[in-house]
Order: sequence, then C-alpha cells, then structure tokens
Amino acid sequence: MSESPQALGAPVVRREGRDKVTGSARYAAEHTEPGCLYGWIVPAGVASGRVTAIRTADALAVPGVHTVLTHDNAPRLEEPDDPILAVLQNDRVPHRGWPVALVLAETPESARAGAEAVHVEYATTGHDVVLTADHPGLYTPEKANGGYPAVRERGDAGRAFDAAPVRIDATYTMRGLHNHPMEPHASTARWADGHLTVHDSSQGSSTVRDSLAQALGLDRDRVTVVSEHVGGGFGSKGTPRPQAVLASMAARHTGLTVQLALPRRYMASIVGHRAPTVQRVRLGADRDGVLSSVSHEIATHTSRVKEFVEQAAVPARIMYASPHSRTEHRVAALDVPSPSWMRAPGEASGMYALESAMDELACALGIDPVELRLRNEPQTEPDSGRPFSSRNLAACLSEGARRFGWYDRDPQPATREDGPWLLGTGVASATYPVLLSESAASAHAAPDGAFRIGVNATDIGTGARTVLAQIAASALGVPQERVTIDIGSSDLPAGSVAGGSSGTASWGTAVHKAATALTGRLAEHTGPLPPEGITVTADTAEEAAQESPYARHAFGAHFAEVAVDSLTGEVRVRRLLGVYAAGRILNSRTARSQFIGGMVMGLGMALTESSTMDPLFGDFTECDLASYHVPVCADVPDIQAHWIDEDDPHLNPMGSKGIGEIGIVGTAAAIGNAVRHATGARLRELPLTPDKLLPYLP
Repeated sequence: MSESPQALGAPVVRREGRDKVTGSARYAAEHTEPGCLYGWIVPAGVASGRVTAIRTADALAVPGVHTVLTHDNAPRLEEPDDPILAVLQNDRVPHRGWPVALVLAETPESARAGAEAVHVEYATTGHDVVLTADHPGLYTPEKANGGYPAVRERGDAGRAFDAAPVRIDATYTMRGLHNHPMEPHASTARWADGHLTVHDSSQGSSTVRDSLAQALGLDRDRVTVVSEHVGGGFGSKGTPRPQAVLASMAARHTGLTVQLALPRRYMASIVGHRAPTVQRVRLGADRDGVLSSVSHEIATHTSRVKEFVEQAAVPARIMYASPHSRTEHRVAALDVPSPSWMRAPGEASGMYALESAMDELACALGIDPVELRLRNEPQTEPDSGRPFSSRNLAACLSEGARRFGWYDRDPQPATREDGPWLLGTGVASATYPVLLSESAASAHAAPDGAFRIGVNATDIGTGARTVLAQIAASALGVPQERVTIDIGSSDLPAGSVAGGSSGTASWGTAVHKAATALTGRLAEHTGPLPPEGITVTADTAEEAAQESPYARHAFGAHFAEVAVDSLTGEVRVRRLLGVYAAGRILNSRTARSQFIGGMVMGLGMALTESSTMDPLFGDFTECDLASYHVPVCADVPDIQAHWIDEDDPHLNPMGSKGIGEIGIVGTAAAIGNAVRHATGARLRELPLTPDKLLPYLP
C-alpha cells in the first residue's frame, strides 16, 4: 500500500456518470420482468369525507386489467410507523388525492384506462384547506420537525422591542412548494419464497425496508429494498411513500411482480410538500444597528393524517447576537396532504424572512447590509450558549463582497437603469446545522490488492459513490481506483437517509472507521491474505449518540444582482454568487455542483415556484412542470460558488460539513433584497412574480 492515495478535495469525476449518460443505470421503474403487472392509483375526488361505494365492474372489463384493490379487498396492514402509509385500509378520505383504489393491469395504458373506469361515490363533509395568520385552528405544538422545541424564549423580547429606538415589524408569506424530481416516485415489488424485494426510488432504502416490514408484519430479514440509482429526491423521497406499500400489497395479493410509478400530476397530493407559512419577524436595535430583540413567529399548516411542523423559526435562534429573543411555531391541522421535508426544511423558509427583515433594518438605519450582519456576530450560539466549533460567516460575507464588487454599488434604491431594466443588488446570510446519524460500513481487502466498501448509502445525484471512495482510499492509503463501492441496498450495512445534508458525514464516518480498522488488521497480518480476504465492519452508534459540547453549523453568504423590467415586472437574475464555510470540501467538482444546484433552487423559490391551494376543490392547482415553474439554464446566466478553507476538528474524521442544502438557504432573500434595491418596493410574499411587482413600478 505504498501508492499515493487520491487526495480528499480533488475534483474526481463521478463514478456512475457514464452509466447515467449511456442509459445503463437502472432506476426503480426499470426492473420489470415478464408477467409484471402495472399499477395505477385512483385518487380521491373530494377533499374530506368517506367512500360510500366503489364500483369496479367497468374497470375489470377493460382489456388487460387484472385486479382492482380497494379498502374492501386489499391486504390488511399492521399499524405503520407513518400514518400516510395506511392506504386502502378504510373508507376515510383525509384530503383530495388520497388513494382510494389501485388498478393492476398488464400494461400501464390498461391500468390507466381501468383507473378512469372506476366509479367512486362519497359522503362529503365540509373542508378547510386555506391557512391564514389568524386561523382559529392554530395551536402551539410541543415540537417542530427535527425535535426542536416549538417555543424558545430568552429574556423579555416584547419589552426590549418596545424600548428599541429602531424597530422592524414585518410579516412574510410563502405559499406551498413542491419538489419535482425528474424521476417520479416509483416502486417495483416482487415476492419470492416468502421474501419481498422492492426497487424503490428512495433516499434511504434501510428506512423503507423497516417501514415495509412493520406495515406488512414481516421480519426485517425477509425484506430487501434497493435504491441503487435515484433521479433526485430533495426531501420528498426521504421517508417511505405510499407507492412502496401499495406495490408490495399488490404483489402479495396477486403473486406477481408489480410496478407502480406515480404520474407527476399525482405527486402534489401524495409525496409531501413544503407547507405555506406566515412569518412575523420583529427586530429591535439601537441606532448603531446592534440588536437588542429578535422575535420570529411562524404560522403554518399540517394535515389531519399526522402532525408535521416545519422548524422555520429555529435559524433565528442561532444567527445573531441579541440578549432578548422569542421564537414560536404554531400550526393548524387542515384537510390537506401531509407536508414533509423539502430542500433545507426550516432554514430555507425561515432564513428568507429573517434575512429580509435584516435588510429592512439596514435600510431603516442607513447601514450597509453586510456591515449590519457583521455588527451582530455572536461569540457563542445564542440559543444554547455553546461555543461554535467554527463560525466563518464573517469571512464568507467579506470574501463574497470582495468577489461580487459589493462596495461599488450605490446604496440608494431605484437609481441604476439599463434601458427599461431597473438594476439592484442584494445580500443574505445562510446557515445549516451539522448533523450526524448512525450508520455502519464494511471494508474488505482482497488478495489481489483490491478493496471493497459496503454501506447502504443512497446517491440521489450528489456523487456519494465517488466521495465515499475517496474517503476510503484516503483512510486505506491507496489510490481510489483500487476501491469499489457498494451502496443502495438494505442488505448492506445500514446507512442513514440521504437527507439533512448529513449523508456524507454519516456514511463517511462509518466508512473511515471501517477502512481505518482494516488498515490496522492488515498491518498486523503476516504473509499473503487468505483466499476469502479480510473483512472489517464498523458502526457509528457511539459517535452519533454523543452530544457535542460545540454548536456545529455551516455558514454562507449569498449575493445577487437582478434586473427588473419596468414595463412588464419581469425579474431576471443577472448574477448569483455564494461563498460558504462548510468544513473540508471532499470533492471540489461535486461540491461546486451541489452549491450551484442549491442556489438555483433558491432562485426558483424566489421567482417562479408556487403551489396554490384551490379553496373550492381542496387541491394544489400547479400539478405538473407546465404549471409549476422551475428555473432553467436561461434563468441562471452567471452563477458562482466559492468556499472558505475551514479547518474544524470537532466534526468527524473528514472534517466536513453538509453542503447539499446550504446553497438554497439565503438565495431567495438575497434576490428579494436585490429586487427592493432595484425598485424601491419591498415585497414580502414569494414568489416575486410580475403581477406583484407591476403596481409598484413607474
């Protein structure tokens, strides 16, 4: 093992890249076999009520239709660990789009035709689907997503705010948002000799395996879930979804392989969304801009199926120094689909409001927005009092301002023009917590000098295979070309979900531990290796259970330049620049891709993306990529991502922080602040579409 290892941080090309561009990478809906049945869901056509009758005769008469499952004949489930998986178990309709039947046929076309021929009758009840700031159903939950307390208070924020010489009291609203990964949610299920194998489009096949085993009443060793290639997830595939349960039920019922791929228009009601929020932010400061009071109050919705409360007020607990603070989440249970994780849940929506309010404070004081943030840097984490393991937000702001040419701007709004275009620039900070989940890995040395790493990680397009190979090679002291990586199957050592920007840290820690242990075993071994080689396994249960004495977060700064058409209200982003402090960057090529991808998501959040709840029918009106607008290449002509070299010894063996989501966190606020600088108009509702801007333009 005298060869030089592939250095961590090098721009190594993705291992699966050729497979993806040549089509040899197989996704969940590409594991069909002769005799496979195809499923098509019949969604509920009402927003609240009960099914009183399902007539399937016409559907069964469609050529190729094999079976129609309803709550009357579907296999019975044990109580699942997630209530959204209790499908076809009773006649209840908790929201529009809830699965009320499943048609199985020999072709997808026949399944779809059969589903259209199913006749469902309902007894409806009144529905309530619209969130308002004063909704009578709002209550304070015990916890928000992530286990954060719903309410945190330090000092007396209300009294300090009233006494502050400069005050901002603003309310920011966001409609619902939906993930739209290029690969829709899909599952292919097969039973053989009492063993269930499911190819599932998921961000964590170990989690799906556990949920299926519980719902189907099976031992976990009788279930294998494979998620080898996943075409995007963004949180919507972070928890098991109904199609996996439906496909498994149908395969058990028919004795045949069943494939169920959701049509895109069904995803809005089945696979989760970012709930709308109404966010009130109050900032009190002295005339030098030093904060004395920070309040962030959130109102959001959840479903009647289960409680999910996005932790949007949590970032305000750690961002800026202030002796007085109050953060609160309230939620109303409505007749809507269950919200879930979406692209930096909590931080993305909460930091939009907080960073917009900080810009408003800077404008009120006449202080540069970068300088205002620097004046309010905390020495320790405000919420917990713990020291930061590292906090280089100031360096990100300073470096970003230099690269962007920030100080060349005229701070006065509505002063720069380029023909009919009004030009402006904006800045916002970003943060995301460092998370570590329990994972396990195996490391194997073969007699021929090759190494094999096994860990049930999921590569959702981030380059996980490649980075894990680099981590292993570094620990083993060999070139990464000698390392093979096995991921994406629940039969491998259990890995955590690819979510919360925690995947690389969680899996990588286990891989590093196993590879290091293998290196020690090999050093002790004398003579040639046995024919079967040597294998070492390791897990991170101890590391994941330890509570760090440090507050561990990634930080970043976003800068944006926009042009607003004074005639049409169209907003075009001319430049986006992000600078991040995210520990050690393990692969500069894949890291830059993730940072830029997050920034593009933030652009969509700011300008184009929106899911409108129809109050009459109780469903989201934007249900495909023709109506739900995501950014395209023409929307991002100049986008740059940079990072600070950060040495943080208090994280993991690699010294890395998560990078998948911090790119989105501050982008929307930076763009909104730039629009205000361009036009002089402060809009507080996303997205910033032309109809909202036109009344404020000259």
